[in-house]
Amino acid sequence: MKSLKIKVHLSEKIGKGYGTFWRFKGRYRVVKGSRGSKKSTTIAQWIIYNMMKYPLANTLVVRRVFNTHKDSTWTQLKWAANNLKVSHLWKFSKSPLEATYLPTGQKILFRGLDDPMSITSITVGIGYLCWAWFEEAYQVMDEDAFNKIDMSIRGKLPEGYFKQITLSFNPWSEKHWLKKRFFDVEDDDILAITTTYKCNEWLGEDDLKVFEKMKRDHPKRYKVEGEGEWGIAEGTVYDYTVKDFKVEELLKKKTTRAVFGLDFGYINDPSALIAAIIDEDEDNKAIYVFDEHYERGMKGPALAKMIKYKGYAKERIIADSAEGRLIDELKDYGIYRVEPCEKGPDSVLYGIQLVQQYKIYVLPSCHWTQVELDNYIWDTKDGAILNKPIDDWNHLLDALRYAVMAKDKRGFVGAISI
Repeated sequence: MKSLKIKVHLSEKIGKGYGTFWRFKGRYRVVKGSRGSKKSTTIAQWIIYNMMKYPLANTLVVRRVFNTHKDSTWTQLKWAANNLKVSHLWKFSKSPLEATYLPTGQKILFRGLDDPMSITSITVGIGYLCWAWFEEAYQVMDEDAFNKIDMSIRGKLPEGYFKQITLSFNPWSEKHWLKKRFFDVEDDDILAITTTYKCNEWLGEDDLKVFEKMKRDHPKRYKVEGEGEWGIAEGTVYDYTVKDFKVEELLKKKTTRAVFGLDFGYINDPSALIAAIIDEDEDNKAIYVFDEHYERGMKGPALAKMIKYKGYAKERIIADSAEGRLIDELKDYGIYRVEPCEKGPDSVLYGIQLVQQYKIYVLPSCHWTQVELDNYIWDTKDGAILNKPIDDWNHLLDALRYAVMAKDKRGFVGAISI
C-alpha cells in the first residue's frame, strides 16, 4: 500500500515579508515588530521545516520564565506542525515539555531563564544543538543571561549545517540592550529587521480597524505596537530600578505595608493589577513592585478568579472609581475589600507627585510594569513639554497611583501586610 503524499506550498504558508529572514544563515537573526506581524508563527514554521530538512539539528527555545512556554512557544510550534501538515511526524509532550521529530528523534527543548541549571546542563541525544529561539526577548533584561546561552551553542558542525540564534520581540523601549547589541551595529553575522502587521495577509478587517483606531487615538502607542518602532525613552514621568528583593524580609520592617491597585480595561485596554510594598522609612522612602497582572478581555468573574489565585482576595484593593459596577461585581464574587479610589481636580498630578516622593524598585518578573515605566512620558505640544502625562502606558501606573493615594490613618499607604 502506497503512503499518501501531501503537497505543501511553503510560500502559501509563510506569506510575504520574511524572505531574507527565512534564508539568512548568520549567527544572529533578530526581528522586532508590531503586534500581529506574524513573527512567532514564521519562526515556529521555520524551526519545524528546517529540523526536518537537517536531520542532525536540534533546537533550544528560551523564555524568561519557563512556565510561559506551554501557552506560547510550545503551542505555536504545535500549530506550525499542523499548518505544514506534518503533525503526524511530531510528538509534542507536556512532561517533559518538548517536541520530538519521530523519524529521527531530534528534539525541540524548552527552557526558562528562571532555572539557570536547566540551561547550563543542556545535552541532546541525537545530533547537535544548532539553533536557539529567544521569544519575547525584550523580557531578558540581563544581557549576561543571553551571553551564557549564546556561548552554549558551540562546537564544530557537519558540512552544510550552521549555528544560529533567533530573537523576536516587541520593541518597548530604546534603552534595552537589544538595540545597542543588534540594531546599532553593522555586522555581516547579524540580520536585524523590523516587521509590522501590514505584512500579515491573514489579518481580518476587524483586526485592521483596531490598528487604525490606535493610530488615531493613541499615536505614541501605535508607533510601537503598530509600526514596530522603539518606545520613547525621553521625558519619562518616573525613574525606577530593576532589582531583586525578598517580599517577606521587607514586610518585617515596621515602616512597610503591602498595597494593591486595580485599573479596569476590556477590549482596547488591559485590566491591570499591581502589588507593591511601600516603605515609609524617612531615610529610605521606597516603593517595591513585586507582582502584576496585565490582560485584556477580563470580565468580573475572571478578575475575581485571578485575584483569588494570586492570594490577594482578603487584601484591600484600591480600584478605578469610574467602574462602580465592576467593583460591586467583584464584591459579589468574594473580593470584599475592593474599594474605589478617590478622584478630583488635578488628582492625576497630585498622585504622580506622591509617587515621585519614593524611589521605585521593580522585580525583574514584573515585565509590564517596566514597559509602562519606560513609556509613560510627559505630553508635549509644539515641542514643549506640558505639565501633564500622556493618557497611555498608564494602566499599572494608574493602579499604583490609586494605592499610593489611599493613605490610612497611621500615615501608611494602602493595605495590610501580606
